[in-house]
Amino acid sequence: MRWKPLVVQSEDAGGGLVVTVGHPLADAYLEFLRARARPNTILAIAFDLKVFFTEVDKTPARVTSSDVMAFITQQRSGDIEVSKVVPIDRSGGLSPRTIRRRLSSVSGFYAYLMVRDDTSVSRNPVPRGLVTRRERSGPKRRAPLVRTPVTLPRVLSPVEVDALVAALRTDRDRAMIDAMLLGGLRRCEVLGLRLEDVRVGERRLFVVEGKGGRQRLVPISNRFLDVVGRYLDHERPDGAATDRVFVVLKGPRRGLPLSASGLDEIMRGARRRAGLEHASCHELRHTCLTRLREAGMSIEALQAQAGHASIETTRIYLHLTNDWLAGEYRKASEVIDTQNMAAGTE
Repeated sequence: MRWKPLVVQSEDAGGGLVVTVGHPLADAYLEFLRARARPNTILAIAFDLKVFFTEVDKTPARVTSSDVMAFITQQRSGDIEVSKVVPIDRSGGLSPRTIRRRLSSVSGFYAYLMVRDDTSVSRNPVPRGLVTRRERSGPKRRAPLVRTPVTLPRVLSPVEVDALVAALRTDRDRAMIDAMLLGGLRRCEVLGLRLEDVRVGERRLFVVEGKGGRQRLVPISNRFLDVVGRYLDHERPDGAATDRVFVVLKGPRRGLPLSASGLDEIMRGARRRAGLEHASCHELRHTCLTRLREAGMSIEALQAQAGHASIETTRIYLHLTNDWLAGEYRKASEVIDTQNMAAGTE
């Protein structure tokens, strides 16, 4: 009997998210991840496994590298039975980043099986890469199975920021946008803020649920503190059954923590009223970090503000700023011009 992957979400006795896909090995892997990854990450991996094993249509022990290569070709070409699989990211599975993430999820699953010495699986069918030509004395190199483009993130202009903020209807919404726009917080970090994390006296926010489980303290503008203070005094329901800062203001879920989909809906409404074609939560974060770099914040301080594990991730904001590259070019051009003049006088 063939395995038909199906993502099922439930809660354990403690209210934690439990995700299964209907196969004992895959479900054991997802249970293993509960102590290592955030719920959204586990859910994304579950959907990736569903997509892969639905399209490959084999049990884990029978999957070969040939199946993986055929899966890559299928995903690139868009030859996907949409009725069978609804991707979590709505990408249709054709984005190089999406394909690479799915391969990573599948590879991690097989790495888990190898570590636990599962006798039904003898090797990881996901190749590490393709061997490339190399010099005799050089190290062995591999090209990635899927190349992903390196693109610059979009940022909002001051006019677009003003239009978006003017389109917001509540101080709660303004405070959430300011946390991203002035503090550089991620969407999940904004929604994860607790009342005790807003340290007014220090003018800082304590980010408990940062990416990769990394916590950090970040300075925040007085504007955010003023707006969040008005929200807490006049809008947040009394006796809300949560210590999360941002909660639902109306309807049957009034007083419960605001969800990611709820924040996205707020952003869509504000974007529509402002007449903007783009303005996502992540673009607000990019806008904040770009403006901080333009204002002279060092790359190391920017890394701490953003919560990046590697400074290489932060370096992209060097290329987003308007004056950094132009300034470096002018300095180099002046040196070249001086050398040429000196050579001409010899």
